[in-house]
Amino acid sequence: MKMRKRQDLPQKICATCGRPFAWRRKWRLTWEEVRHCSQRCRENRTRPDANEKSR
Repeated sequence: MKMRKRQDLPQKICATCGRPFAWRRKWRLTWEEVRHCSQRCRENRTRPDANEKSR
């Protein structure tokens, strides 16, 4: 398999921090579902407040 340069890999924008991130081999099967650049961003994503739902 031919090596590819990092700049040639597909990129997305993180839904939490807004920074671009590149494709990783561990995401090869789920690239379409990936929305966050890291575990930290995924855990810190904004969620609707539980108190707002009860109003």
